[in-house]
Amino acid sequence: MLALASGPFATAARADGDPASDVLATQLLFLPQDASIPLAQQNQLTALLAAAASSGYQLRVAIIASRSDLGSVAELWRQPQTYARFLGQELSLVHRGPLLVIMPNGFGVESLNPAAPASRSALTRATIPAGAAGLGAVALTAIQRLAAASGHSVPIPAAATTTTEAGSGDSLPVVAFAIGLVLIVIAWGVSLRARPPRLRNRNVSST
Repeated sequence: MLALASGPFATAARADGDPASDVLATQLLFLPQDASIPLAQQNQLTALLAAAASSGYQLRVAIIASRSDLGSVAELWRQPQTYARFLGQELSLVHRGPLLVIMPNGFGVESLNPAAPASRSALTRATIPAGAAGLGAVALTAIQRLAAASGHSVPIPAAATTTTEAGSGDSLPVVAFAIGLVLIVIAWGVSLRARPPRLRNRNVSST
């Protein structure tokens, strides 16, 4: 993929190691582990992009949380629009549709619908909240707005509840304690039966 770029990005593209271009060649979302986006938001992002694709809007998204996520093109860190152009060239043989790049300091967009300049302007003015959850939330909103600007109305999926999972996790220590207590009682009963008859008779006569 990295050999596809030309022009001002050609030198950087020839150096191997741009992770997002490799992932987005076959997937809709590049989400590095160091982004630390909550699992519920990760699932929402995946579902929202899939819904947009099903409606005919083939958007691909790269969330770049740190300089290391850029691999060999780390010099494009905090340059989301420049990186979006570079990434668009990298993906040009497999994807010529819309592309969204999100960095902590802003957005980069490429190959947007010409009828959606307002969306580009709105993203440029948007402020990205600090923190992983803020990055995930703003990504969801940006995807929805870009899809809507191109005539594809897709709702943001509801976050899956983790109440049941949390409740079962909290009950594990209690269950473990109860099992341990039962084992102790069983062991104590076995030890009583294993006492020599003389000791058992002595205990009975003393009472």
